[in-house]
Amino acid sequence: MENRTESLTLEQLQQHNAKQEQQIAELSAKIKWYEEQFRLAQHKRFGASSEQTNPDQIELNLFNEAEVLATPAGQEVPTEQITYARRKSTGKREEDLSKLPIETVTYSLTESEQICACCGGTLHEMSTETRSEIAIVPAQVKVIRHERQVYGCRHCERNEIHTPIVTAPMPKPVYPGSLASASSMAYVMSQKYVDGMPLYRQEQQFTRLGYTLSRQTMANWMIYGAQQWLEPIVAAMKAYLLQQEVLHADETTLQVLREPGKAAESTSYLWLYRTGHGVSPAVLYEYQKTRGGEHPRNFLSGFKGYLHVDGYAGYHKVAAVTLVGCWAHARRKYDEALKAAPQTKGLAETVAGQGLAYCNALFAIEQDLKDATPEVRHAERQKRSLPIVEAYSTWLRQQKARTLPKSLVGQAITYSSNQWEKLTAFLKDGRLEIDNNRSERSIKPFVIGRKNWLFANTPRGAKASAAIYSLIETAKENKLNPFQYLKYLFEQLPQLSDPHDLEALMPFLPWSPSIPLNCRVFK
Repeated sequence: MENRTESLTLEQLQQHNAKQEQQIAELSAKIKWYEEQFRLAQHKRFGASSEQTNPDQIELNLFNEAEVLATPAGQEVPTEQITYARRKSTGKREEDLSKLPIETVTYSLTESEQICACCGGTLHEMSTETRSEIAIVPAQVKVIRHERQVYGCRHCERNEIHTPIVTAPMPKPVYPGSLASASSMAYVMSQKYVDGMPLYRQEQQFTRLGYTLSRQTMANWMIYGAQQWLEPIVAAMKAYLLQQEVLHADETTLQVLREPGKAAESTSYLWLYRTGHGVSPAVLYEYQKTRGGEHPRNFLSGFKGYLHVDGYAGYHKVAAVTLVGCWAHARRKYDEALKAAPQTKGLAETVAGQGLAYCNALFAIEQDLKDATPEVRHAERQKRSLPIVEAYSTWLRQQKARTLPKSLVGQAITYSSNQWEKLTAFLKDGRLEIDNNRSERSIKPFVIGRKNWLFANTPRGAKASAAIYSLIETAKENKLNPFQYLKYLFEQLPQLSDPHDLEALMPFLPWSPSIPLNCRVFK
């Protein structure tokens, strides 16, 4: 070995040394990446899930922070004092109870007891003491028999060949030939899709209530109700949605067991489309087998305007729209990089801390403008947000050459660079939002519910679930009680001559002023 080393020339030794240094650098980068992934996994498993940044921890040092925060010259530095002021809200309990039905139970003395123990005189009522309690009325299963009278004419029966028969009118059932009522069908749907209770647990609940209702029967009810009555409402909601100028879109996974041509463990998708700020909310879900960009392109055919999306490239297939990126996704990547970084002081001075500070500065401006009109918001963004965006663009170009692309902070920088056109689109119109959190909030109930029922059995069931979710989430956005609203639809829609007539369905849309008061949530 020594003879071999001595025989190498100086140039060969330098090459050998450079090769080893390169291998060491690559191994060090890999180790650093694995350490980041380990710390991030530990934080996701045991740490807080909030992405909120402590305002005193990381601030944007883009401008002169010392001059902004320091006490002006000539003024005394204020003494730090901690004061506590607690205001007791008056009438809050009465306000909370004001929208609930009230049942009054009165306690009084009998006439024989209304005698003074001192003189024997008659007692009179001086005042009333009141105590309020919250009473719960549990669910109850009962049978409602619909009987209608049939009438005939005695004279015609005796003297005529034909006897006219008149039958009293009766409302049409929600599901002919079954025991389903408007209330029971609405209850099963709301229990599963609002409260996340799978059908097998509802079956157990009905047994405890004194009636055995199989999960197969409940599944048939939901599929029939969704296809027959809810899908026409969803079609009317979609027509309204496509007329808007600002929309949001998102997608999440869904497992469908019996899908033709696909294995049971394969992944399908539920797509979300919803309206933006300032209009009556409409939230629509669509089941599709794949994540292909042709699905949003086909669903949004005819829509022209702004579409808020995440970084998924499939949305580029949607024609005639301006894609608006999500700064929350850009910010989240810096937040994850900080959480995966070693716990040392000075996180604000790290590259991830600086990137997070730029994002925080933009979100702080949006918080100030949350109640502003679109015109004012657009003007203020040009004045306040645009300089930060331009400074962030310069910072990205500087950091891109200095940062390892596969590290978490490198991925954050790459994401912002690749999404730049979409990320800066929010500056074009004051009606646009800086993030796509509106769609993420709307898809979250499905993600939470999926943890309870895990999968759909067939594509038919997945389509029914999408229709039911569309009605329920839109009802919640329009401050309607989902159960009462579904019950109202199942009572009224069977009485229509044509349940597919869009004009006839207008009074039944969730934002219609014709929806009765008992369907509305006032608080």
